[in-house]
Amino acid sequence: MTTFLIILGLLVPLLLGIPVAFTLMGLGLALLYLGDFSLALAPLGLFSSMDSFVLLAVPLFLLMSNILLEGRVGNDLFAAVQAWVGHWPGGLAVATVISCAIFAAISGSSVATAATVGTVAIPEMTSRGYPRRFVLGLLAAGGTLGILIPPSIILIIYGVITETSILKLFTAGIGPGLLLVALFIAYSVFYALRSEGYSASEPASWTTKRKTAWRAAPTALLALFVLAGIYRGWFTPTEAAAIGFGGAIFVTAVVLRSLTFSGLKAAAWRAMVTSVSILLIVAGAKVFGKAIALWRVPQDVSQLISENVHSPTTFIVIVALVLLIMGLFLEALSMMLIMVPVLAGSLAILGIDVIWFGIFFVIMIECALITPPVGLNLFVIQSVGQASMRDVATGVLPFLLIMLFSVMLITLFDPIVLFAVSLL
Repeated sequence: MTTFLIILGLLVPLLLGIPVAFTLMGLGLALLYLGDFSLALAPLGLFSSMDSFVLLAVPLFLLMSNILLEGRVGNDLFAAVQAWVGHWPGGLAVATVISCAIFAAISGSSVATAATVGTVAIPEMTSRGYPRRFVLGLLAAGGTLGILIPPSIILIIYGVITETSILKLFTAGIGPGLLLVALFIAYSVFYALRSEGYSASEPASWTTKRKTAWRAAPTALLALFVLAGIYRGWFTPTEAAAIGFGGAIFVTAVVLRSLTFSGLKAAAWRAMVTSVSILLIVAGAKVFGKAIALWRVPQDVSQLISENVHSPTTFIVIVALVLLIMGLFLEALSMMLIMVPVLAGSLAILGIDVIWFGIFFVIMIECALITPPVGLNLFVIQSVGQASMRDVATGVLPFLLIMLFSVMLITLFDPIVLFAVSLL
């Protein structure tokens, strides 16, 4: 009964529109007070949540992605990929998916990926006869790759919550990320071939291929260097974020000369606003997590699951359904910070690998990013494409089903997630 009342006390303010950070912090303080626990735990939790070397990677990766966004590297990446694969069946759609994957490996942000690639790809694809709803759906779904393909800001936060190796989480994200890319490409080619208004692009000349590849090379090399440094152990994910930030300034301001001082200020401002929002939610979740631990909510949930759920598959199905429902009114980070501390204790009981569960959780969060009414990627693509929410939501439905299909695949074949991790 206590657990039910706490959940109700959490959901009511959220449905009333109170910001997630204040809801978590306020409910955490109320639980500490009602439970006659020391209120000093709140400021201790607040400061301990911020005093994290790993979390420093979040604002640094956000700075990196926003600087690259201001430097218009998305245009260069899309032009290069389009020059090489644009003449394939469904070539522009393929180029869009690949561009999203590449930018995801640079930024770690789904919103930045959707906005950057969408700005270039939407007018180009619609001019080639691709149905508008398909284009909007493809960009909204392609942007979600930003939180799965490493380096991922969401995976960093998951690692902090569960005290799991960030390197292993990044490695585990590679297989499912490539799987989603392949599924999106396969569907895009199939759709383009069946679309009556679609017209294939002419093959680009070798001069154009070399020119666009040369223009995109510095950004691609930066991404490869950051990822190689993480996997080779040259530097930690946080150090990699700092190097990526410095590299982004060098590439855009010195090599490409596409970053202005006003653009740098705008990038820093957006990164600051987003970082403050994320860290406030993390701080609120830390206080809330301490409170529910003292009220033994995770233990009660674990006991309830152990007594009533005896199959890992059943547990995964239940969690997936709950996340789909929560995704209707909560954004991605909030779902993770609310659900993971409660569910973490049940993983060991059911023998579910915490690394695998992290990737599963992120894919389900990706589904939330393209689920109305609060899917952030839907709003981004709606704004970029000057479209109605109905068109974006309708266009994204096939890709949502593809993502749920990928969840089924990694559940049935967990080596998709864990094979690369076993090689570390």
